[in-house]
Amino acid sequence: MTSHATAAETTGEPLVKYEVNDGVALITWNRPHRRNAWTPAMEAEYFGLLRTAAADGAVRAIVVTGAGGNFCPGTDMTALFDAANGSRANNPEDREPQTLAITIPKPIIAAIEGACAGTGFIQACVCDIRFATPDAKITAAFVRRGIMAEHGLAVLVPALVGTANAMDILLSGRVIRGTEAAQMGLVRLSENALDDALAYARDLAANASPQALAVTKMQMYSELRAPVEKARLTALKLWQTLREHDDFKEGVRSFQERRPPRFAPVGEAELDRLEKLWTGTGDL
Repeated sequence: MTSHATAAETTGEPLVKYEVNDGVALITWNRPHRRNAWTPAMEAEYFGLLRTAAADGAVRAIVVTGAGGNFCPGTDMTALFDAANGSRANNPEDREPQTLAITIPKPIIAAIEGACAGTGFIQACVCDIRFATPDAKITAAFVRRGIMAEHGLAVLVPALVGTANAMDILLSGRVIRGTEAAQMGLVRLSENALDDALAYARDLAANASPQALAVTKMQMYSELRAPVEKARLTALKLWQTLREHDDFKEGVRSFQERRPPRFAPVGEAELDRLEKLWTGTGDL
């Protein structure tokens, strides 16, 4: 067994935990005091550990989970509120792609309980397999914050659950419990998601060829990666526009104040611009 933990926050606890047992790397986001809300620092540590696991010959499968009963509820509200108020710190276009996990040549299995929203939802979707408890709360939520489908989800989610379910997930931004997510085919239902994810990963580690796993994963994503990447880059351009819009400010403010958002109707100039975007006659 090997284990180590990455940089700590002011709580004194490691930001991301990492341990290897029986050929399985368990990566645990460890901000339970914030329900594992996403920060650029946590992102950098997590992505670094994905690469560590990829390079380690002793690791044949990876399990990702969150500490304290939650997967990840999305971007930490402090960072989101700063972005809504004009901060350009930690711009997503300046950071690594959120889709890094699909390029890791080892199976990555998510163990989901509690909140799985926003960036947490993105990271769950870029895992190869997802286990979730019946009462897990899964949501894209972006439209309720005045944001479009981020980081390639416009292509990836339909590939996972079909167009009709993807439209429901991405257009409504509603909370979907683990039971319904399993019916959609997004997750495997489990009363103990972490135990079942680890058992699944251990079986792969013990009985599947690492080379065959890597090649099979490459096969599965080979036709999908280019459209996902195009959708990711398009979303970044759209984000540059939408973060300046009042809807983003209102979406974040209403969430912080725990009230329904008060979005204004789309004006004629905006409708004209959207139509040109839709028909391909206008710029992002």
